[in-house]
Amino acid sequence: MSPVTTTNTTAPALPAELEALMRQLKMPHARALAPELIATARAQRWEPTEIIKALFTEEAAGRARSMLATRRKAAGFPTGKTFDVWDPAVSSIPAPTQQALRTLEWITRRENLVVCGPSGTGKTFFLEALGQQAVEAGMRVAWFRLEDLGALIRAHRTDDSVTRAVARILRAELVVIDDIGLLPVATDAAEGLYRSWTPPTRNAPSRSARTCTPPASMN
Repeated sequence: MSPVTTTNTTAPALPAELEALMRQLKMPHARALAPELIATARAQRWEPTEIIKALFTEEAAGRARSMLATRRKAAGFPTGKTFDVWDPAVSSIPAPTQQALRTLEWITRRENLVVCGPSGTGKTFFLEALGQQAVEAGMRVAWFRLEDLGALIRAHRTDDSVTRAVARILRAELVVIDDIGLLPVATDAAEGLYRSWTPPTRNAPSRSARTCTPPASMN
């Protein structure tokens, strides 16, 4: 929903009782707009139902924006790049493949994706843009470099909470693991990669995407 647009009118403060009720109902977005909207409604002689609709529309839109921002922050994307600055023509990934992946249907089918190639060919960029698109579609995404995933496993091994930590990661609909093959894989990183690739139950929703860089002799 689009945010409500109001005219430039004098906006008196909300009555204290009404503001308290909106705080109690946790309607911060509608509460922020309400003074200006009520002034506009009075000047333009809106119907009562129009006022109610406008307030709920703003609250719904504001919550959607907040949830999107929360999912984006929780994902841990490295740069914030999206398909807005992606040039499909310079990628070695065939255009039909790019288009198919951008539908995100492979995530809902619970399929895995591996993007492999030399350094500097846009693997991370492409997967981050896919992840951003998934977030915008309402999905939860978790982004890790393989080294960071190994550090997470190592940190939770001290109190035997590795299984719980991995379970939290796998609540995401998409788990992205970047930088596979750049450095030798330590034991903790290998365990994290295996656990994310092989969820413990059949009903685990997560799907994984990975970027890998073959050794120089393979490029």
